[in-house]
Amino acid sequence: MTTKQRGIRLAKRLDEVGFSDIVQIRNKVAELQAQGSQVHRLHLGEPYFETPDAIKYAAIKALTENQTHYAPSSGLLPLRTALVEKLETKNGIHATSDEVIATVGGMQGLYAAFQCVLDPGDHALIFSPYWTPIRDLVTGAQARPLLVPTITARRNGIRKTLEQFSTPETRAIYYNTPQNPSGAVFTQAEAEEVAAFAIERDLVVIADEAYEDLVYEGTHFSIASLPGMAERTITSYTFSKTYAMTGWRGGYAVAQEPFMTAMRKIVLYSTNGVTTPVQYAMIEALKTPEAEIARRREEYRKRRDLLVAGLNEVGLECPLPAGAFYAFPNVEKIHKNSRTAAQILLDKAHIATIPGSVFGAQGEGHLRFGYAISIKEIEGCVEALRRFFR
Repeated sequence: MTTKQRGIRLAKRLDEVGFSDIVQIRNKVAELQAQGSQVHRLHLGEPYFETPDAIKYAAIKALTENQTHYAPSSGLLPLRTALVEKLETKNGIHATSDEVIATVGGMQGLYAAFQCVLDPGDHALIFSPYWTPIRDLVTGAQARPLLVPTITARRNGIRKTLEQFSTPETRAIYYNTPQNPSGAVFTQAEAEEVAAFAIERDLVVIADEAYEDLVYEGTHFSIASLPGMAERTITSYTFSKTYAMTGWRGGYAVAQEPFMTAMRKIVLYSTNGVTTPVQYAMIEALKTPEAEIARRREEYRKRRDLLVAGLNEVGLECPLPAGAFYAFPNVEKIHKNSRTAAQILLDKAHIATIPGSVFGAQGEGHLRFGYAISIKEIEGCVEALRRFFR
């Protein structure tokens, strides 16, 4: 009897879910490095500094004190209490400890949000270019992503553009600020346009604020803080970017009912919560002085300015990104196809980047350069670009 006859198959909801192209690029970079080649690693997406010692020691202390047992699946109460205070003071979001949940990175918060909002056949509006997993999170819920060009929306009006791309089946809006890969930062006025549209159409907003502490021009604004939005917004955060905790897998989400009960179910039946010692590290991370966060932000600014100046110098047009830690220049001077352009840069200049097309059709013709690396590495990349264009 064949496998097909036995009826063994994958669930159909995974048919349109793929793997990230970024993983394939990492593998190519590793291959070049194994051959002894120097590679300028601007394809990366994690902080330039290591997890601060105080955060690491908090996890070690938790281990030595045998804090290794089950924690509440929604998160330790001291952690959720600290998150409530942070949301109030930093984001203007008024929440209770029951409206906050610890998640395994920001990714689990987003996964849970899409799963508890979207039904098969629903549509979700996504500002594009977008962080690569988002499309798969939507299709994994058997829903359809509707790509809204961010540049068009900001030029023609956010609300007008959302109206143009929306359908009767639209159920949610994915709202990311600062944006990955472009570094765009939505203003409060733009957030108000999104909010007005969501309220008018009775839509849920899934807000991704992973880079909230990395805004260089303007200020970060949380859409859930607007009147009438807390009850229709699920906001996802991560400890990865601000505190250099990418491998710790610490995140959290804030939402009101009925969303929070649904989020709890998804976390409970997937991971049963965040690793207990990691939660103690998250509590310690929240004690980081704002002055220290600002100091690191200025380090990112230096890197941004150096890289963007270098890109423009060689003719790769790139406006200053207002947030996050990516530059997203137009690279049609190298090749109109971003995958080909990325391959040419990697092969001939040993500069690793991410093709813009993996972030949606609106990213075509661009490459994502990550500048969360050392100043020396950025200088090496800029010099490699100069040699490439001579």
